[in-house]
Amino acid sequence: MALSPDLRTVDPAEAARRTGLSLDTLRYYEREGLIGPIERATSGHRRYTEDDIAWIGIVTCLRDAGLGIADLRRFTELLRTEGAGDRVEFLRRRREELLDRVRRTQAAITVLDDKISYYSR
Repeated sequence: MALSPDLRTVDPAEAARRTGLSLDTLRYYEREGLIGPIERATSGHRRYTEDDIAWIGIVTCLRDAGLGIADLRRFTELLRTEGAGDRVEFLRRRREELLDRVRRTQAAITVLDDKISYYSR
């Protein structure tokens, strides 16, 4: 593991390994303002803290839930500037959208199962 001398940060390769994201994705998320600002060593190389790694996990989870970059930018902005009520409302709306997508996906699976059963006869 590539820990810094103070054992509180990791280099980009280790951050990528731990988050399951590519180095390009980590840099992209930072450019888009979804993570960071990321600390830099005196050499100028990025150093990721445990908080950075945890936040990247949240961003990844939200991406997996279907939030786009614009939604993530908005959520990040809410975290930095708005009250908790706005954040909760934002997340509730996204949760409802996700539940609706789950219902539609489940309906599609049911249709596929029926067709598999029908054509397997």
